[in-house]
Amino acid sequence: MPQNSTEITASLGNAKSPRLILPGIFAFAPNRDTLGATSYLIVDKSGSILLDCPAWNEVNQKFLQSQGGIKHLIITHRGGISKSIMQIQQEFDCQVIVQEQEAYLLPEIKVVSFADNLTISPNSELIWTSGHSPGSSCLYYSQHGGVLFSGRHLLPKSPTEIAPLRTAKTFHWWRQLNNIAKLRDRLNQNTLKYILPGANTGYLRGMGYIDNAHEQLLSLDLAALRFAEII
Repeated sequence: MPQNSTEITASLGNAKSPRLILPGIFAFAPNRDTLGATSYLIVDKSGSILLDCPAWNEVNQKFLQSQGGIKHLIITHRGGISKSIMQIQQEFDCQVIVQEQEAYLLPEIKVVSFADNLTISPNSELIWTSGHSPGSSCLYYSQHGGVLFSGRHLLPKSPTEIAPLRTAKTFHWWRQLNNIAKLRDRLNQNTLKYILPGANTGYLRGMGYIDNAHEQLLSLDLAALRFAEII
């Protein structure tokens, strides 16, 4: 039987272990190797999914082993790639999946690439949402009323608000906003309840997710955001 994060932490001392956010969904501590990105594990009967690279330490290794390993490692944006990605693939013999425009960043890794969409399982679909980076993508998970793992495409700016952030490294700002509109129009309040962002998770104050997610998308003034200042 898989162990929970408390049991793993107890067996390894005071190291931070992944914590349960929603049933079957765990969040890892932000990873310094990926500029503070938050990785997630979805424990699914069709094969567990790891989103982006967590810190490759003993706590996380033992935790992933205790959950039965992983079938897929999904990279939601180029910043989610760590120097340990080859070790993760070798340890768990997992598929590494990345949008085709960023597959070239992993020349020594056997990858599965996709263009616009890729169905991972009956519950999971990858959606290309370029803007933050050329190959930025989100994972839509249909359980729990609908969960969007947004990578750095959408980030919290308070415990209850989500927004795109325009930075000096943003690849194409208007494209990013257009892809938010695509998500908003494709999903609705019955199919999207939560957003789990891939960074800035300290804003969420322990809850670990943005609730009323589709309402949050509807509240964004995408026309005004086109002229947002670079932060």
